[in-house]
Amino acid sequence: MILFVLNPGSTSTKTALFRDGKCLFRETAYHSDRQIQKAVRLADQLPMRLTAVKKAYLAALNQGSVDSAEVDAFVGRGGLLHSIPSGTYRVNQAMLDDLHAARYGEHASNLGAIIAARLAEPLACPAFVVDPPSVDEMDNLARYTGLPTIRRRSAFHALNQKAAARLAAAGIGRSYQECSMIVAHLGGGISVAAHQNGRVIDVNDALEEGPFSPERAGSLPSLQLLALMCESGKSVPDMQRLLTSQSGLFAYTGTTDCRIVEDLAQTRMDYRELLQAMAYQIAKSIAALSASLSGHVDMIVLTGGLAYSRLITDWIKERVYFLGPIQIIPGEHELEALAAGAERVLRGEEEPRIYEKEA
Repeated sequence: MILFVLNPGSTSTKTALFRDGKCLFRETAYHSDRQIQKAVRLADQLPMRLTAVKKAYLAALNQGSVDSAEVDAFVGRGGLLHSIPSGTYRVNQAMLDDLHAARYGEHASNLGAIIAARLAEPLACPAFVVDPPSVDEMDNLARYTGLPTIRRRSAFHALNQKAAARLAAAGIGRSYQECSMIVAHLGGGISVAAHQNGRVIDVNDALEEGPFSPERAGSLPSLQLLALMCESGKSVPDMQRLLTSQSGLFAYTGTTDCRIVEDLAQTRMDYRELLQAMAYQIAKSIAALSASLSGHVDMIVLTGGLAYSRLITDWIKERVYFLGPIQIIPGEHELEALAAGAERVLRGEEEPRIYEKEA
């Protein structure tokens, strides 16, 4: 079983080649702030990302001594779709239409299915996505806002959230379905979720809510935001781009690379305070979600690229240690989760889900 998987993130595209669950090749292509900001719309990033993935794919075949005809499937990280159950979905035209149109929002993960389909087509093999960001298991109470016309939605790092949660549960000798935990995915975007008995019952929409992140504004004072939009004369697409890719650390420092900001924070107190503020907001989100679990928190899990930062994780731990044990699982385990999801379908262990357009 040979699978090529790809994961477009906010500032990078990760790729890997797997044979029967074993990783033969892994590579990350980093995209500069200049490359990302030059793309007016997400679709403008497709040529750059596709070129990087094709280069990695050829290198993977060479290093793994694999012929392209041997590849069983291509697997991409799913993008922003309408609310769907968790699982492995075969990429179809309905999914591609919604992603190309960015019908449910723009995010780098939208390109995962598109690139996987482009690679799969010449070989006439399937393309899949697994646990896309639009996985929705939220309790109804978590959906309410103060306006009947606006509902909170589930849009988060479902793939890595669930992969990290399963690893954390196994670490204490329990199944994911037996645990109540809070998982914080800390990356270019940040999502903090309450997991209860195998379901994510509450989570911030990682594009527009929660803590600010390296490139996103997170939750904002609504009246000030309204005034900014009116006074600036910006269009809705312009504001969306500002809030989702030009805010957060980038707005303060000119870079989305937290490593650069952390290095500069050794001598710049304003940068140090900025990182502290981000950790403070993450901790507040974790503490707030403990109410969703009625205070029964078996574990807090910090994962994602920013979880490699001892400075940030220590600041978070200082504020939430009283809620329960804290486990740090840095990085993302999404490539392995993508491969495992597709393999379960190809081996007949579970049925592939079918994506259909919303009525």
